[in-house]
Amino acid sequence: MTDALAGWGVSHTYHWDDWTLPALVEAKGAAKVSLVVPARNEAATVGDVVTRVREALMDTVALLDEIVVIDSDSTDATYDVATDAGAVVHRSAEIRPDLGTVPGKGEAMWKSLFVTVGEIVVFMDADLLDWDTHFVPGLLGPMLNDPAVRLVKGFYERPMGSGETAVPFEGGRVTELVARPLIRLLFPELAGLHQPLAGEWAIRRSLFENLHVPTGYAVELASLVDTVRLYGLEALAQVDLGTRAHRHQSLRDLSGMSAQIMSAALSRAGLEVGSDERPPVVSVR
Repeated sequence: MTDALAGWGVSHTYHWDDWTLPALVEAKGAAKVSLVVPARNEAATVGDVVTRVREALMDTVALLDEIVVIDSDSTDATYDVATDAGAVVHRSAEIRPDLGTVPGKGEAMWKSLFVTVGEIVVFMDADLLDWDTHFVPGLLGPMLNDPAVRLVKGFYERPMGSGETAVPFEGGRVTELVARPLIRLLFPELAGLHQPLAGEWAIRRSLFENLHVPTGYAVELASLVDTVRLYGLEALAQVDLGTRAHRHQSLRDLSGMSAQIMSAALSRAGLEVGSDERPPVVSVR
């Protein structure tokens, strides 16, 4: 375990194997933990994600209480594949339809609060190619062992591609070209976070319920900034999860993602930009 990276503003940095599964199950006690997998047209990979996690962390040990897939307007077989793999699947647009819908990753995550029971919610992307089930216990370690930690980010080596054709350290284009420069300029206290946009992270429900959540791809960055403003850097931890590969998006798609991230960052820096965010869940119950 490495604490307090000098000058980087990160209070707690860990490695995924700092805890054993039996120790985490004991630390969990009677608390409930939900795994949420937001997905859009991920029929090729979501079944493997759900099956492997369910077998390792529900069937073998009782670390997770539920696996919930939030299907954000998929046009492929994502819903059926995830259901067959053993997840509880909800279509995002059908969760609290009275609140309307703005399709996107952030809305899928925000709406998961209405259909999950966990006091701790772990998020994982559905398009993972090179990964292992230790991602989940790694993210839970800091939170189950330190009540002051409210949000945990995963970080990893991100190759471009997967398998024999993978190029090390060349993944994460939006992170390196957009998110990290913005953070250095606008939120330097967060500069020590290796993967601010990581799709693998965990948060306490009591915190997530009180955040304004961008409906698209900026949910990770916005949650980090807002958490530190509410509770300080001591509320954050990050965990080295090893290596992660996923399906890479086109530059056209990355351009839209970048615009959403810039909008969320600039609005939190006090600049007037367009914003489409979901309000805190506690205000609509």
